[in-house]
Amino acid sequence: MESKMIKGRDILVVGLQPWDIAIGSNCKNVAKELSQFNRVLYINRALDRITLIRSKNDPKVQTRLKSLKKETDDINQIGPTFWTLDPRTILESVNWIPFAPVFDFVNRINNKRMARQINQALDRLGFKNVLLFNDNEFYRGQYLTELLPAVTDCIYYSRDNIATHPFFIRHGKRLEPSLMRKATMVVTNSDYLEDYGRRHNPETYNILQGCDFERFFPSTPFTRPEEMAGIPGPIIGYMGALIVSRLDIKILEHIAASRPQWSVVLVGPQDGTFRKSRLHKMPNVYFLGNTTEVRVPQFIQFFDVCLNPQLVNGMTIGNYPRKLDEYLVLEKPVVVTETLAMKMFDGYIYQCKTKEDYVENIEKALAEDPNSEMRKARREFALTHTWETSLGKMTTHFQALKQAQ
Repeated sequence: MESKMIKGRDILVVGLQPWDIAIGSNCKNVAKELSQFNRVLYINRALDRITLIRSKNDPKVQTRLKSLKKETDDINQIGPTFWTLDPRTILESVNWIPFAPVFDFVNRINNKRMARQINQALDRLGFKNVLLFNDNEFYRGQYLTELLPAVTDCIYYSRDNIATHPFFIRHGKRLEPSLMRKATMVVTNSDYLEDYGRRHNPETYNILQGCDFERFFPSTPFTRPEEMAGIPGPIIGYMGALIVSRLDIKILEHIAASRPQWSVVLVGPQDGTFRKSRLHKMPNVYFLGNTTEVRVPQFIQFFDVCLNPQLVNGMTIGNYPRKLDEYLVLEKPVVVTETLAMKMFDGYIYQCKTKEDYVENIEKALAEDPNSEMRKARREFALTHTWETSLGKMTTHFQALKQAQ
């Protein structure tokens, strides 16, 4: 069957995550999928002054500096029809500016600096009739549709309510709606975000979440990661970034304290609050650090129960964590915090309102028959959430919109 995907376009991708980010990224997956049928240019985040000062030794910062000094090419080809751009510019750090008019003035300067680099790259690659795909970049992408003459269409992708994040909340609540109104179309990965987007652009559609399942079905069985050697079962595991704005530390503490015979295994990078948390003093809690995207299923395979102890706030209430599909495709029982976005998983996961619910539901999950039909049903449900399906939905809406114009 022929893939239903946007085809034959030159596509420009901007977002919050650079191509060389260590963890997985929706933006990267979308760009990779689109590059099968289109030419794609993926823009890495340009350096800003504060990042340059604070994180000069970071490998990603060093990569941008080498491009800036013209020691390396700014355009790098990573596939037959896929390039990345390391913009040769430094942006002003603007988020601290409290006054909207001053912020907008400096932010427009930043956008112009970015646009100058992107325009040069588009010319060098011969990109025409460009479709701009913007993944939650409502600061540095605010004026790009106006500053890039080759751009004829813009799809804004809202996969997180990022505007409510403490870093963005000062200006995000006005800038994201502004960008949504400018877009040809807005796409989201949950009903909650679709309702939010539709308030600002009637052409807003929920295309659900995509997931790359190829790495979950290796030719040989997974082996137990050496990092998990010696950890006793049952293993209650979480895979992903350990960030206090998204996860409820108290839930994890309660699980570990209530059932010392369980091993709580956490795989992913930690923020400062997690590094200082009481969890590090609990003997049955194991921090295994970050891992590569390709090893994610290897760890999950050896979890007995998978967690998503989400903190409920404006940013997470409509969030669709793709880790749920990664858990489910390996037929794992999953215990999560109940939110509006979790309704679509009813019948496949255990949902909790309190930390006490977590312990009760984990016990139910541990008691499951490993050969039950529910395990197979979880896998089949997850497999309906591919990137091909998600971007196929986007294509259907986009083509209908273009035909109606």
